[in-house]
Amino acid sequence: MRLTPGLLGELVAAVDMVGKLERPADKQLSAFFRLRPKLGQGDRGLIAETVYAGLRRRRLLEHLGATRSTRDLALATLARLRGFSLRELEGVANAAEVRWLAGLKEAARQEVPFAVACDLPDWLIDRLRSFLSDAELLALAQAMQQPAALDLRVNILKTDRDAVLPELAAAGIDATPTPYSPIGIRVRGRPAINRHPLFLGGSIEVQDEASQLVCQLLAPRRGEMVADFCAGAGGKSLTLGAAMRSTGRVYAFDVSARRLAELKPRLARSGLSNVHPQAIASERDPKLKRLAGKFARVLVDAPCSGLGTLRRNPDLKWRQTVRDVEELTRKQASILAAAAKLVRPGGRLVYATCSILPEENDAIVREFLTARPEFRLQPARIELAASRIELPQSGDLDDPLLRLYPHVHGTDGFFAALLERSALPERAE
Repeated sequence: MRLTPGLLGELVAAVDMVGKLERPADKQLSAFFRLRPKLGQGDRGLIAETVYAGLRRRRLLEHLGATRSTRDLALATLARLRGFSLRELEGVANAAEVRWLAGLKEAARQEVPFAVACDLPDWLIDRLRSFLSDAELLALAQAMQQPAALDLRVNILKTDRDAVLPELAAAGIDATPTPYSPIGIRVRGRPAINRHPLFLGGSIEVQDEASQLVCQLLAPRRGEMVADFCAGAGGKSLTLGAAMRSTGRVYAFDVSARRLAELKPRLARSGLSNVHPQAIASERDPKLKRLAGKFARVLVDAPCSGLGTLRRNPDLKWRQTVRDVEELTRKQASILAAAAKLVRPGGRLVYATCSILPEENDAIVREFLTARPEFRLQPARIELAASRIELPQSGDLDDPLLRLYPHVHGTDGFFAALLERSALPERAE
């Protein structure tokens, strides 16, 4: 694509707008493009990919002195991270800028400090060093500097993966089965999936493989009552509903009516009749009390820092703080305690986050088990193996928890704990 002065000006404006980190990057970019309806699809792609590349390697760009101005930042991102040649940039940069960009390209062969190579904030590096070696931390960080693959989930109520793959190939879409999820497809590049007949007809949905595996861990059965306690836009609710072949009931609970509204068109496409969106005021909503002890399976995909999703949301590492995480852990503990009340004796509870921090994961589960001894932690690996899902080990072989990492599994960073409630009646105190 030919880079023009006008396009560079738009890129600089986008870098400036998103770089303030006042809102999530995807929402900022959506607002930016809405104000510029004449920008073509190719121009939008160049701007978005360059903005995200700069967010992924913000610390490197600072180390190179590329943040003196927004224009410098945009040019440096193009030259150092997006692979634009000096010849391509000569038409939009002046002679002094071209000489400076040549130096940045030359500096690519120089070693950088560890923190710069990780391109994470210091507080997060310190947290990760508590359970990862420097070699593991660097591998994880570098994997998070790469854009995430586009993963799809096949709606098994309507079709199967073997039928979908040839249809995607016929449309010129390079797609292969996901390595672990039996209902997943990984797509190369960024085709317009939302315009494909399979998507419009509800046969496929966009969903990261890690999210699919968490649903496999809950393993709902036909005819059961199931709760997706923090449903959001309902991706997991739809996965669970399809796994149950549209039998039983899946309650999609969320405190945001706006997010649940996003589920409605997806639910209509899916053909499912067993998913029921339910807005609640909080985890202490009175309507939940009437449902205590009624559910065979409850999924808690808790609000979290999202630090496992840095491949697709790189702005999070610069927007989240230690205080944010501390506030989230209090909310996570409260939500898990409330969701557990819904589980019937002998039922199953899965606590999950898209975080990689122990305080949002292991610590929450330990605190919960201390308070609720009628629940027992079950080995996630054994449950997944029952569905013929074998994952590479990413730590202790006896670890009962599910831990997914981009550098090990090629997924978002995800955590899940499988908890089962005793089938025996509890003693009255």
